[in-house]
Amino acid sequence: MKNVLIVEDESIVALEISSYIKDIGFNVCGIASSAIEAYKIVKNNKVDLILMDVLLKGDEDGIECAKNIKKTKDIPIIYISAFSDDETLNRAIETNPSSYLIKPFNRKELKVAMNIATKHHSSELRVGDVIFDDEFSFDKNTQELIMRGEVVHLTKQETQLLSLLVDSKNNVITFYDIDNEIWPDKESNENTRRALISRLRLKLKYKFLETVHSIGYKLSI
Repeated sequence: MKNVLIVEDESIVALEISSYIKDIGFNVCGIASSAIEAYKIVKNNKVDLILMDVLLKGDEDGIECAKNIKKTKDIPIIYISAFSDDETLNRAIETNPSSYLIKPFNRKELKVAMNIATKHHSSELRVGDVIFDDEFSFDKNTQELIMRGEVVHLTKQETQLLSLLVDSKNNVITFYDIDNEIWPDKESNENTRRALISRLRLKLKYKFLETVHSIGYKLSI
């Protein structure tokens, strides 16, 4: 679940936004009414997205606050503001926000903006050239399994097996082909093969790898 910081100096508005974004599956990790409060929350919490009002209490407005946060943290920011004049918009654009919503905005606009912001930011994580789903991918050049941007450790034989399955994705790889690829100089051993398949299944969280009875296995992606 993504953690959202709401920086809004109108408490009623902040509570309304908080209630709504919880309903659509986000977690509110803090509510701040000033830049100082926002800095403290960012420092002490994992923040995945910031909803930033332009007008805040204190010496710094939301744009200045966003600029300072981005100096140390790569967090997507959505501005929410009643101001739409050119000067304010140009200052906001300089901080490279994910979106800029003009008050009053509807809930659908906010939901779409939040989903786009978090998805775009997540896409900056490492992703392989063969996509399994929104969690797993495989880099054919480096022969690495990637889960949520991080490389999953595979043994040499697990890598060989997964590479073979990826090359023939959605098609059956026979027991013979697996044995010949991984143990070319040894007689086939069903128990050894099953153990290898089980280990790979575990690392794939029991997704994608299907058994085709009496024939072989298939990577369904």
